[in-house]
Amino acid sequence: MSPLMKRLLRRGRRLASAALLGAGLMGLAGMAQAQASQDLLQVYAQARAADPRLAQAQALRGVQQQSTAQARAALLPQWNLELAASRQPGGAHQQQLSSRISQALFDLSRLREWDAESRLLSAEEAQLQAAEQALCARVASAYFGVLSAQAALRNAQANEAAFAAQVGQAQKRFEAGLSAAVDVEQARTYHQLSRGSSLQAQEALEDARAALAEITGQAPADLQGLSPALQAQPPQPASREAWVEQALRQNPAVRAEALRLQASEDRMAASRAAHLPSLSLGVDSQRLQGAAVPASLEGRNEHTVALRLSIPLLAGGATQAQSRRAVYQRDAQRELLEQARRALQRETQAQYQAVLLSAQLLDSTAAAVQAANEALAATRAGQALGTRSMTDLLLAIQSQTAAQGAHEQARHRHVLATVLLQQAAGQLSEASLATVNQLLQAPGKASGAKENS
Repeated sequence: MSPLMKRLLRRGRRLASAALLGAGLMGLAGMAQAQASQDLLQVYAQARAADPRLAQAQALRGVQQQSTAQARAALLPQWNLELAASRQPGGAHQQQLSSRISQALFDLSRLREWDAESRLLSAEEAQLQAAEQALCARVASAYFGVLSAQAALRNAQANEAAFAAQVGQAQKRFEAGLSAAVDVEQARTYHQLSRGSSLQAQEALEDARAALAEITGQAPADLQGLSPALQAQPPQPASREAWVEQALRQNPAVRAEALRLQASEDRMAASRAAHLPSLSLGVDSQRLQGAAVPASLEGRNEHTVALRLSIPLLAGGATQAQSRRAVYQRDAQRELLEQARRALQRETQAQYQAVLLSAQLLDSTAAAVQAANEALAATRAGQALGTRSMTDLLLAIQSQTAAQGAHEQARHRHVLATVLLQQAAGQLSEASLATVNQLLQAPGKASGAKENS
């Protein structure tokens, strides 16, 4: 083999090695970017560990658990020990050790109070479930709020870049004598306005990221966006009335209010039962020691077993006032339940309609993007031939950007409306977020605004 051929082979091997190394580095960079980006489930895990609203709901449930335990303790055996020491004027002293064990046999007021506290515990558990579902909805809203703000910023920056290019082209055409100075000034006007839109979009993105950080307690990383292959999914079941009925039956927040109403009725029964007699069984023990104690009683244990019947006769009107207060509390809670039911019915209907409209918007905005792309291409060709003005071209660029932005917003709105409809119906859970998470992909692959070329 000639020396020239050997040199060519060595150079080819070096080029091949460099190409493989470059491809490997690009692959590693892509993998690092995918690993650095966060999906919806990762953000939800951060929020679940740090969200103060969820922690507050958990703490309130703990408070009610202890209140229920206290109400139950009043129905269990009670045991008290008492030690008393006294000294008489002559110097003789006496010590008395007393023990009292009692067990309520019939106390309807305390029993109804325990029922009320038990229902309130169930209400707090339902409220905790509502807080968990609300956290899922808030995380999804903040997550897609960031994605929408990012899409708006991309569109604004693409619009600004396109108008900047038009300023350069208009300047060249003016210098060549192919257009008037007004075309240059008009292109500059659109460019400056687009810069303002970019600044506003950047501010909106910072606020959206801050809203997500408020839930998770930390600044969000790059978020995975929606896949371009998103398909509109109509609500199932298709009947709006079926969704409303399911929401009224399963929504945990409304169920919590219904349980609080039952608890207020139990409290009303407890206040009325305060007029009734109560019966308890008691065992009393006593032991006396000291010089002042007769010899026949010193060191002797005395035990008494008794049934005690307590009949309330007069309490200065406090019992009647408690009964009236319990009635007012029951009435107020009943109105709160009705208010919650009406609000839930309206919210369910609104989210159902939002799912339907967003599905239609997906189709219409997709068609608008395609039409705007074709219109922009035709306008560029017409300007080159002299049949279209600079104003026509600038408006075509603006229309294409608006169509792309509307399509991105429709995509995010459709997914979010589906999540909020599930929340209203009491179906939202981490599994629902996992379903949405399957629609995401890494930032480098996510669909963004196309350049206005």
